[in-house]
Amino acid sequence: MASRSTQILEAAARVIARRGVRGLRVEELAAEAGVSTALIYYHFKDRTGVLRRTLEFINDRAERYTTALDPAAPPPTPREELERALLLEIQDEAEVRENSAAWGELRASAVFEEALREDLARATLVWVQEIAALLGAVEPMASAPALAASAERLTALLEGLSTRWLGGAIRTGHARELIRGAVAAELAGLRQG
Repeated sequence: MASRSTQILEAAARVIARRGVRGLRVEELAAEAGVSTALIYYHFKDRTGVLRRTLEFINDRAERYTTALDPAAPPPTPREELERALLLEIQDEAEVRENSAAWGELRASAVFEEALREDLARATLVWVQEIAALLGAVEPMASAPALAASAERLTALLEGLSTRWLGGAIRTGHARELIRGAVAAELAGLRQG
C-alpha cells in the first residue's frame, strides 16, 4: 500500500491533469486522496508545498517509465537509448497521459505561480542535461554548447508535441514520427559541427 504522502501526490497529479493548477483546491484534493485536509497540511505545509512535491513526483514517475529496461533485452545502443527516452514521453498509457498533462499544467501555471518557476526551471535543466548526455553518447565529438542547444530544442519540441497529442490534434504515432525525425535532424547537425 502506498504511503499517505504518495497517495496524496498521486491524487494531486490526477487533479492537476484534469483541472489544472488553478483548479487544485486542498479540500478537493483531500476528497480525491481519501484523506483529511489536516493530513495534507501536515505533509505539505501549504498549497505551494503540494505543487512543488507534485512536480517532483511526476518527474520521478517519468524517470521510472522512460528508463526502465527489459532485463532480457540486449542493451540499447546510444541512439536507441536517446530515442527511447524521448519517445516514451508519448505513449498511450494512462499514467503517461496524466503525467504529461500535469507537467503541462504546472509549466503553464508558472506564469501566474511565481513560486513554481525556480522548481520548473531546475527540473527542465536536469531534463535538458540528461538529453544532452544521451546526445553526447551518440555524437561524442560534438561540443558541449552544441549538445545543450540540441537537447533544448528536442525537449521543447517534445513539450509542444505533447500538448498537441494530449489535445487530440495529432495521433500518438505521428507525434512519435516527428520526434524520430527531430532526433535524426539534430544528430545530423551535430555531426556537421
